[in-house]
Amino acid sequence: MPGKPRADNRPPYARIAGHYRDLIGSGELAPGDLLPSIRTLADQWKVSTATADRAMKLLRDENLVNGIPGVGTEVMARPVSLASGSERHDRSSKTKSSWGAGEKSSGHTAGMVSAPKDVAHVLGIDPGDDVVRRSRVYRDAHGIVSHSTSWIPSEFAQPHVLPELARSERLKGGLSLDLIAEATGRQVEQRVDEESARIATEEDLELLELDAETVAAILVLTARFLDADGQLLEYGVDLGAPGRTRRTTSEIRR
Repeated sequence: MPGKPRADNRPPYARIAGHYRDLIGSGELAPGDLLPSIRTLADQWKVSTATADRAMKLLRDENLVNGIPGVGTEVMARPVSLASGSERHDRSSKTKSSWGAGEKSSGHTAGMVSAPKDVAHVLGIDPGDDVVRRSRVYRDAHGIVSHSTSWIPSEFAQPHVLPELARSERLKGGLSLDLIAEATGRQVEQRVDEESARIATEEDLELLELDAETVAAILVLTARFLDADGQLLEYGVDLGAPGRTRRTTSEIRR
């Protein structure tokens, strides 16, 4: 048997998935390696084949493995690096597109909504005040990369400024920050990025189109974009899909 299951309260299928998730994350199982068959897993873990299959489905939903008919369950190559809102802003400034290599975005929605408490705190407004919420999902060949939400002060979506910010369609001419700069002259002068990790909540799983019973850690990337006076132009929140990695490159100067 592949090690004694951890003494926790997770159901058997979640323990099995967690065991192989850890092996993949540590590199002990490399891309291209095959996991045991469903029958073998069921025998090793003393569970039903339905339970073993459910465990593999969790890993497939997280883009960690791929089922190949007639071959088995193969460990997938690690997906591309997860981009932050700031990196997407830089990319858009140069190319007028926030997409990374092989990416597309879909599910663009927007509207004027009541500000949640946490968003209101960041924007310096009262909970329930109007705020523009824009969201979209980034995808590549592996599936969902991230769910991205932009929270924008309502003043920018007024009829005489940029009413299109509150319309559910992909913006033309760049990201919202590019359009705000063109319309008002207020450009981003400072960015504040934060990264944290958490176990995906029910809402996270829904936004990332994952099974409601999935147990996985995700990266949460936030970015505050400020103008020359320190006033917030936009607050971005990106939820990275399970299995995505965050990669940055720095030059060492001696």
